[in-house]
Amino acid sequence: MSRRPRAILGTACGTHFIHDGFSDILYVLLPVWAREFGLTFTEVGLLRTVYSGGMASFQIPAGLLAERWGEARLLAAGTAVTALGFVAAGFSGGFLALLGCLIVGGLGSGVQHPLSSSLVSEAYESGRRRIALGTYNFSGDLGKVVVPASVALAMPWIGWRSAIEAYAAVGLVAAGVILLVLLQLHAGWEGVARNETSRSSADWGIRDVRGFQALSAIQIIDNSTRSGFLTFLPFLLIAKGSTVQSIGVALMLVFAGGAVGKFLCGALAERLGVIRTVIITEVATGGAILLLLALPLGPALALLPPLGVALNGTSSVLYGTVADLVTSDRRARSYGIFYTLGVGASALAPFAYGLVSDWGGVPVALGLVGSLVFLTLPLTLLLRRPLAAAAC
Repeated sequence: MSRRPRAILGTACGTHFIHDGFSDILYVLLPVWAREFGLTFTEVGLLRTVYSGGMASFQIPAGLLAERWGEARLLAAGTAVTALGFVAAGFSGGFLALLGCLIVGGLGSGVQHPLSSSLVSEAYESGRRRIALGTYNFSGDLGKVVVPASVALAMPWIGWRSAIEAYAAVGLVAAGVILLVLLQLHAGWEGVARNETSRSSADWGIRDVRGFQALSAIQIIDNSTRSGFLTFLPFLLIAKGSTVQSIGVALMLVFAGGAVGKFLCGALAERLGVIRTVIITEVATGGAILLLLALPLGPALALLPPLGVALNGTSSVLYGTVADLVTSDRRARSYGIFYTLGVGASALAPFAYGLVSDWGGVPVALGLVGSLVFLTLPLTLLLRRPLAAAAC
């Protein structure tokens, strides 16, 4: 039994690696597509928006379906659908075709966050759940480090189409592995709805509505900051003199810092508390983004790893806190709500900041991104009482 939770965590980590790899190769591909298809900043933002929007729209349905069918089948099917969306993107010939492919890929990827988080939370019900979820989040950032950098390095040799099709093949293999491993572990194959017939389907399992709302509001700002910043960071660096190939390295620096941040901040929250950790990471994020605008290319690249620590570290704290505010038998749907709000913000932000970039330029848009981060600080005050009650 002691090995089973680790095996489930390992499977969830592998799933997170694959899906975050799909999501974040877009940051490498967007400048390439902009040049090849003559896209505006608004169209660039819309491509990112439709992918994240697809993810957001299917997270609550995924949580509800998991209560009846279990997480395993849905995780495998969603991974396969995402991979097929990117296979199709490799054959696309223009903006509208890319939009359709990314919607399909995003819908498939909508299963990953709520169902993997639910599996990990259930496996570590008796303890060390926040650290387990921090490890799970860390694995996603490993995908963000490895996959975009690998695709960026491969594109000059085999072209962007072959590069993403090769990674899509990896995703299809991963879908089969996820299904077989979870079957072997007997994890995620039976939904709670079969055993919980007395609960109303309208019961979302949120024990503290005010605390859940405050936590969700912080996540909305945090996710929109991250998505908006990463979408237009490559264009800022190109304006400072970076090449497209160097963009992959720059993103690797951000995501490497983010991987450390997700792992470190989950453990830091156990020591300093959720509120103090969120304040530290959000102040550091906003300050670093604003500083980045004024720096030349070399110092800007040096700033990216510590910026990544702060930019991504907050999410581990927030994800681990959701389980403190909801009931265990409705955890999948509660995570579905939480991730829908966050990913929905990630979906809208690139399009909104694309409009700002077309109007005033990328530096103006990123200045707005860095400034809005500080709106999270007063929201942390609303978490004090709910978290104190959850700890009792």
